Amino acid sequence: MISLPVPRVLSRPRNDAPRELVARVDALVRSFPGIAGVAIRAVDEGWTVESGGRRRMPQQSVSKLWVAMTVLDQRDSGRLRLDDPVTIYPADLTLFHQPIASLVKPGGYQTTVSALLTRALTQSDNTANDRLLTLVGGPAAVRSFIERKQLGDIRFGPGERLLQSRTAGLTWQQSYSLGNSFEIARSRLAPEVRAAALEAYITDPPDGAAPLAIADALSRLARGELLSETSTRFLLATMGSTVTGRARLKAALPPGWSLQHKTGTGQELGRRNAGFNDVGLLTAPDGRRYAIAVMIGDTMRPMRDRQQLIQAAAGALTGSRVNQALAASDEDAPGS
Repeated sequence: MISLPVPRVLSRPRNDAPRELVARVDALVRSFPGIAGVAIRAVDEGWTVESGGRRRMPQQSVSKLWVAMTVLDQRDSGRLRLDDPVTIYPADLTLFHQPIASLVKPGGYQTTVSALLTRALTQSDNTANDRLLTLVGGPAAVRSFIERKQLGDIRFGPGERLLQSRTAGLTWQQSYSLGNSFEIARSRLAPEVRAAALEAYITDPPDGAAPLAIADALSRLARGELLSETSTRFLLATMGSTVTGRARLKAALPPGWSLQHKTGTGQELGRRNAGFNDVGLLTAPDGRRYAIAVMIGDTMRPMRDRQQLIQAAAGALTGSRVNQALAASDEDAPGS
């Protein structure tokens, strides 16, 4: 009889989330009047905190991230280059926030893939994003990227024009892209039509995503699992230059922390808002990274309250990290 040594079973090291962070995030979500979700994933430590993070909620302009990733994935495969020329024509204009519209003349506006990516992410320019969406092959190409990379419970809608017009109860017409034509047409709808359209959108958002899935995708992006190193660096650097959402995640940053993020803001009907979000990567002074997604899917609370929820979620994370650092410092101090 041969006796073989039995290998010693090594227990995996535990790296649990800070208890105070778990409690704080849960309390924030539970006490908020409306539908909200928070998910935080420690990129380098492996733990996750979430409350309401598995519920699908409207992304709005957060979905520009998936367009950007699809563009960069096609760059990685050699299908396009960042310096490829692109022309924007009046027929490409969309609605709501589109700063590029002022540059588009009847003969078009010449730009590049890189410039459009920068506008779409840092300024949340809807026309820049929709032009990129057309360039990569439409919504089907983005959905294919999401499925191929196994990003989980993340939907991608039909594009800005169709998404926003359906949410308002309208059928898209290109004339809505000019001036405030969309807002005028929307204001002429019967209140019950608008209310029904908004309710349908909130109940089953075509651009819906779970905060937990978004935090996981951002964590994988940070680890270099979704794009090449060059494309990853480009995307994160661009997200770090975002100018939208000054009163959201960015407002809660302590000294020494950095943020790469993307905001999303949906339509309002009276006091009701459908989609108020900020998602991104927070990096601590010691270099540790945390993916965070704070999403408000439906609420009657004013914008200031929504902003404060997002700030409080980020503050819970940065505060728990500070407390951990202090505790570690106390443990290591002589005579402690």
